[in-house]
Amino acid sequence: MSEPIIDVVIVGAGPAGIQAAIHAARKKTSVLMLGRIENSALYNAHIENYACIAGVSSGKDLLEAGLSQVTGFGAEIFPEDILKIEQQEQLFELELESGKHITCRTIIFSMGVSKKKLSVPGEKKLAGQGVSYCVDCDANFYRGATVVVAGNRSAAVDGALTLLGYADKVYLVAKELKVSDELMARLKQSEVEVLEPAWVKEIHGEHEVTSISLEDGSPLDVDGIFIELGSKGALQLATQIGVALDTEHFKYINTNRKQATNIPGVYAAGDIVGPPYQMAKAVGEGCVAGMEAATYARKHKKN
Repeated sequence: MSEPIIDVVIVGAGPAGIQAAIHAARKKTSVLMLGRIENSALYNAHIENYACIAGVSSGKDLLEAGLSQVTGFGAEIFPEDILKIEQQEQLFELELESGKHITCRTIIFSMGVSKKKLSVPGEKKLAGQGVSYCVDCDANFYRGATVVVAGNRSAAVDGALTLLGYADKVYLVAKELKVSDELMARLKQSEVEVLEPAWVKEIHGEHEVTSISLEDGSPLDVDGIFIELGSKGALQLATQIGVALDTEHFKYINTNRKQATNIPGVYAAGDIVGPPYQMAKAVGEGCVAGMEAATYARKHKKN
């Protein structure tokens, strides 16, 4: 028997995603939220300017309470990262880090916009000149080259495996890999050379990347370095299915007042649609996105 089609999949477990899940589930649609609350910028924050919550509150406590509400209304939560999204006619196919594939009618992107950096010498100077933060965006520029990916999570492993289709040599530098067994098995069977435990100390080059130094002093001659710290970013995933970004900065997802993107069935809420980066804004947009996605899914199912 084939897996059932999920009405609403929410990517991100921050305040926008949690609120979207609550409202979508209350409309009696099947809802799946993907992500980990510890990846939210709110997790380690203290909240004192949110309406109707007096005093200083812990972001972690608020998010955990939100997860209880999400499951209480019937939604499911998978603490997993997404590796790929493809559109199949009017449905969307998602590949998770565990190897599981999910089919859904609508998607809500509610992940943040922050891109974690290594903060090592040479990184800022050579950004865009051999230093990249997006394998899916820039892999094609490194055909026949030698590259290194730095990261410990699914985005780094998936990025290294993707680069095998372009580069002649791929290194993966990690302090400690924390990925699913399925993804680890794929990595071990591949030609990616894993350096673990290891980390990047410095990036070298005058006008383009020529090498890196590891923390133990070892040099590594490379033509480029991809910094993938964490899970796949919302922009990386959204652009896989043609979601339009803002034309001024190309760092936010464009939405209308219903939080809908240019792709029917795809919505976005929270920091990923632009500032101000406030929980109140994220929750409001999550509310709208959840209701609109659920309405779209129900109409889609009837048709």
